[in-house]
Amino acid sequence: MALSPMDVSHLAAVDTVRAARVLDEVRNAALSGRPAPVPPRPVIGQSWERVLRSGVDPDHGSRSGLLSMDEVRRRREASPLRHVLPVLREGLLSVADIARHIMVVADDEGRVLWREGSAPVLRKADGLGFEIGADWREDVVGTNGVGTPAVTGRPVQVFASEHFVRSHATWTCAGAPITDPRDGRLIGVVDVSGPLESMHPATLAWVDSVAKLAEARLREMHVRSLERLRAVAAPVLSRTEGRALVVDRHGWTAAVTGMPYTERLALPKSVSAGRRWLPALGRCTLEPLAGGWLVRAADEPSAGPAARIVLDLGGPRRRSVRVSDGAGSWTRELSPRHAELLYLLAVHRSGRSAADLARDVFGDPARTVTVRAEMSRVRRYLGALLEHRPYRFTESAEVEVVLPDDPGDLFPRTAASPGLVHGSR
Repeated sequence: MALSPMDVSHLAAVDTVRAARVLDEVRNAALSGRPAPVPPRPVIGQSWERVLRSGVDPDHGSRSGLLSMDEVRRRREASPLRHVLPVLREGLLSVADIARHIMVVADDEGRVLWREGSAPVLRKADGLGFEIGADWREDVVGTNGVGTPAVTGRPVQVFASEHFVRSHATWTCAGAPITDPRDGRLIGVVDVSGPLESMHPATLAWVDSVAKLAEARLREMHVRSLERLRAVAAPVLSRTEGRALVVDRHGWTAAVTGMPYTERLALPKSVSAGRRWLPALGRCTLEPLAGGWLVRAADEPSAGPAARIVLDLGGPRRRSVRVSDGAGSWTRELSPRHAELLYLLAVHRSGRSAADLARDVFGDPARTVTVRAEMSRVRRYLGALLEHRPYRFTESAEVEVVLPDDPGDLFPRTAASPGLVHGSR
């Protein structure tokens, strides 16, 4: 009787050996181009396609050099993940050790920064190159519980021969991305891994729930930092005439005067004191404050000079929008969803309705509420450069799109939505 991908997942919970044998046949068939006894799960099949394009050796894999311990320490100190290690340890380590698993925390570049848990399993991980400072990006070591969640933006469990590299087939991994709640940017992945026989179907939900607790802790920390900045801002704004606001270093608003409240202001990637043109406000003056910036708007709102917009989608993990105008330029990194929406608006300069965008991105024109919420967030940093009804770039803006060399790398996390795969360029 033929098995479905879901059947294999259930089978793994009760008969690990048989499930591993089936998945080994599936992997061998996929690599040789033969019909498989059961199709791989979509998330695994899509990962294998990406890895094949990247040239990873399925029999031997490849390893990049380990980071030096000095570089590991530098990355640890710079990473927001250091603030949530207690949450991750409390939620994962006690159970992981009993279940013969280890907890691995990697940064946004797939580099392993922390690794704790069962001592025998740690020694086995050493043999796989799963060490502190190792590079576990998907395009380096194939489908795995660190690199694949980083690409897809969602939790992924990788069991036995679902790993692309043969030597990893004795291993089971469950990883979940951790994003910065301030901008949705990936900051790392937490993974629980162990020998094949330690696999449990509930592991993925467990790891994902702890990752969400870590993100909640980061949100709490951000709220507290804004409260501290608000206390600094109050006396400054009481002496300020005209339109002004105080924002933190990421543009989140602590207090305003003389203007409507806006949750977040788009700031240049490299912020410095002086005169600037910002999409949401026009001409402004920026002055440094402890923990943020005092932004004084010009007496009259200004749409600013004509702008050139470069939507850079060429990198495998970094997508950005760069705006240049008469007052300088600024760059903002984009979440995967915002990159998709802006790509569609760049392709369709005459505009797209909320229903059009919902159909393009989700394959469902009814999901307009989600699209409107995301476009509201996009307009917070692009301001007057975006118009709506329909959504579109302003006619005066020059828009350029930088695409990856391989079209398959444009939106690897996205299911094959016709609007994103077949949009004209």
